[in-house]
Amino acid sequence: MGSQGGRDEEEEALPLFQRQQAKGRVAYRVFASTIFVGICLIWIHRFLYIPMVGEDGRWVWVGMFMAELCFSFFWVCTQSLRWNLTLLYPFKHSLSLRYEDKLPGIDIFVCTADPIIEPPTLVINTILSAMSYNYPSEKLAVYLSDDGGSDLTFYAFLEASHFAKYWIPFCKKNDIEPMSPEAYFAHNSNVQDITYAQEWSVVKNLYEEMKERIESTMERGNISKEIRVKHKGFSEWNCNVTKKDHQSIVQIVLDGRDETAVDNNGYRLPTLVYVAREKRPQYPHHFKAGAMNALIRVASEISNGPIILNLDCDMYVNDSDAIREALCFFMDEEKGHEIAYVQHPQNFNNITKNDLYANSFNVFNKVELVGMCGYDSAFYLGTGCFHRRESLCGKNYSEDNKLRLDIKDAKKNDKRTVNELEEASKIVASCSYDKDTQWGKEMGLVYGCPVEDNITGLKIQCRGWKSVYYCPNKEAFLGVAPNTLEVALIQHRRWAEGFFQIFLSKYCPFIYGHGKIKLGAQMGYCANLLWAPMSLPTLYYVIIPPLCLLHGIPLFPQASSQWFLPYAYVFISKNAYSIVETWVCGGTIKAWWNSQRMWVIRRTTAYFLAFIDTTIKQLRLSQTAFAITPKVVTDDVLKRYEKEVMEFGSSTTEVTIIATLAMLNLLSFVGAIMKRIIASEIDFNTTEMLIPQVILCVLVIMVNLPVYQALFSRNDEGRIPQGMGIRLKELYAVLLLALLSSPQAVFGIRFVIDREECFSHDVKYEGDTVHVSFVVIKADSSWHYTNDGVDLVVKGPNGDQIQDIRDKISDKFEFMAHQRGVHSFCFTNKSPYHETIDFDVHVGHFSYYDEHAKDEHFKPLLDQIWKLEEALYNIQFEQHWLEAQTERQAIVNEAMGRRAIHKAFYESAALIVASILQVYLLRRLFERKLGMSRV
Repeated sequence: MGSQGGRDEEEEALPLFQRQQAKGRVAYRVFASTIFVGICLIWIHRFLYIPMVGEDGRWVWVGMFMAELCFSFFWVCTQSLRWNLTLLYPFKHSLSLRYEDKLPGIDIFVCTADPIIEPPTLVINTILSAMSYNYPSEKLAVYLSDDGGSDLTFYAFLEASHFAKYWIPFCKKNDIEPMSPEAYFAHNSNVQDITYAQEWSVVKNLYEEMKERIESTMERGNISKEIRVKHKGFSEWNCNVTKKDHQSIVQIVLDGRDETAVDNNGYRLPTLVYVAREKRPQYPHHFKAGAMNALIRVASEISNGPIILNLDCDMYVNDSDAIREALCFFMDEEKGHEIAYVQHPQNFNNITKNDLYANSFNVFNKVELVGMCGYDSAFYLGTGCFHRRESLCGKNYSEDNKLRLDIKDAKKNDKRTVNELEEASKIVASCSYDKDTQWGKEMGLVYGCPVEDNITGLKIQCRGWKSVYYCPNKEAFLGVAPNTLEVALIQHRRWAEGFFQIFLSKYCPFIYGHGKIKLGAQMGYCANLLWAPMSLPTLYYVIIPPLCLLHGIPLFPQASSQWFLPYAYVFISKNAYSIVETWVCGGTIKAWWNSQRMWVIRRTTAYFLAFIDTTIKQLRLSQTAFAITPKVVTDDVLKRYEKEVMEFGSSTTEVTIIATLAMLNLLSFVGAIMKRIIASEIDFNTTEMLIPQVILCVLVIMVNLPVYQALFSRNDEGRIPQGMGIRLKELYAVLLLALLSSPQAVFGIRFVIDREECFSHDVKYEGDTVHVSFVVIKADSSWHYTNDGVDLVVKGPNGDQIQDIRDKISDKFEFMAHQRGVHSFCFTNKSPYHETIDFDVHVGHFSYYDEHAKDEHFKPLLDQIWKLEEALYNIQFEQHWLEAQTERQAIVNEAMGRRAIHKAFYESAALIVASILQVYLLRRLFERKLGMSRV
């Protein structure tokens, strides 16, 4: 007995949770530092080798430099999330020993908004799982916020309250996990124990019967009179109630104070409350933030639990002890009073083996969120989060007044009846209650942002509170991840838009959090807040390098150059580490590849559109909207998802962008090959410099393989829609012709002529227009700037003379080639000096024009493309000639200036010599006269 008592005393002296630094931090910091050195070398290379003014690719090079600066800053922000990984371990056994009879009340909030997009059967599974915690039922209160104000959802809620009398004792008696009936029965069908099998069968049948009643009612779309008379709550719904215009509806379905409200085993049931806050068209309802704030106020009237857990309607409870583990952080004697909330990761039960749409967030959950915990500033993710009521309601943390959980039930002695509580709750749930108050500003969740959770967490931390992130081995909550590309992008677009709004507002962590939270936490926040603007450098990298590859403009150093090493090291090491990180976090190599694909798709579509939307909102041209993502799909979509086949079956802006960028890279790659290999235009130095662009283009093509399949080879409903696909294919065909039909490049050369120099140029098509220009730039004598000029004779393939130009310092002309073949251009210099001549030849021809001239669909487009390209090259030709003229004039002016200076110098020297001679002669004269006078 003595030893047992000693162990208990020792146990009570230990903290309720432990912090532990992740292993390998020093090694990672060294590794990250080497990458940063490589990034700095890339900056130096970009700065030192920027093309000179007038050289090809100067502004493209500057754009690459700016894009890489953006990538570098974003990478540095993400390193803050890996710099200080801190793991937390709660001791729930110690909690039970110390506080089992003093556990606080827990209010659980579940939010739903639309019975069609979020089916009531999905919602009640989350409700039932929350009611089944391994926790004293009399201390649990579960609230459902129905922003849709639907009597169908209320009916399902009532059905769940009846089924809970069977489900809760079944869970607690048999340690059932997960506590969602749908999830449990779907994965536990093989029951061996006969007694348990009978009980299992009874409960399952009850659940299926309830589910059938709810779904049949949903199909009808209304509540029958027989059902309406069974509960007073249905009287709230009349002909005037609509989704966006209705009074406050609060119904206490189960009263936890009522000793008769028990399950089939005689144990008290949790409090169960339905809330539909008032909505009126003339009042803003602030989306989920408004719903949560209304729940906070309603719960303060009914149960007033010191701890609040909020869940999305599709995020059911998977671990029956999750509450006890969270309380270890709040009730720790040394640090618990500092903690505002405990955030759990978002996990999903429908992730495919290779995580097709990168929805598992494995690295985010197991690395980046853990890194934020190292700064005591965990993100608030909007679901799966336990809050201390005081911190959520706007109280500042103070060391002098150490706030602790009120372990007494604040509403234990509340003698008000259920009706009185409901009426009081309706008042605080009215749409005008928080008008001109601190609600949505300093109290509750913050209004005006699509990601109200993130900004609310930041404000809480800036009030002095700490927050923790706990990632247990067993998932505390499981939800439903998007299983179509469209829904996944809608979700990320909303997140990115909200994040960027925060960054541009007064709540930017670098401004609002300065001096209040650690610098690492500020950078960690910005790693998310900059999703939208990071779309711009990504789009630049996806569009510009392939186009420059097509036109032979190198953007990277030669593969044999030492400057290529930093690029290679940063690219290889970063991706190698990313692969290892994914593998350590439980993902596969293919899952990593899928994440890279989604990284490109999200940034070039959802994040880019979010950037545009946010910019428009900042200009006050539109208002914030909130998109609800549907939680159900058809069977054929689900089958394709399980087979990991991407779903493109919608004609959205995002799909158009995805397909266009994929084809741009493919066509640029094919066009570059055709122009440089088939046309035998191989410059090995340039080709070596283009190798990085080739690699980049190939990687983008490989990432987009599912897109090409959806465009050209798939026949299922998940392909790119047929009408849209046809239009895109026509566009891509024209783009390919345009890319490959670039007129022959301007043949420009600058040479020094002594007496005679001849050049030849192959004109491949009869009837082509040949543009010629030349300018005598300078002579090898600094004193020579005569206007005598040179002669030029142009001859055709048969030796017939086409042009004969005499004594010209510059000229520009054109002629039509009557024969295809090699044309000769011979210059003759009659002056005794070597002359430098700038000479250009441009042959205008649309290579594929003739072949497709009879195609009635393509001919008008091809005509316009040919005219535009010819005009473009004519402009370039004229510009080159004018530049040569300008350069000649500058040299002539410089020579004339030198001559003028030299002439002035010689004249001055002669004047000085003459003056000296004159003085000398006058002196001699005066000396002779003086001698004569003396005689």
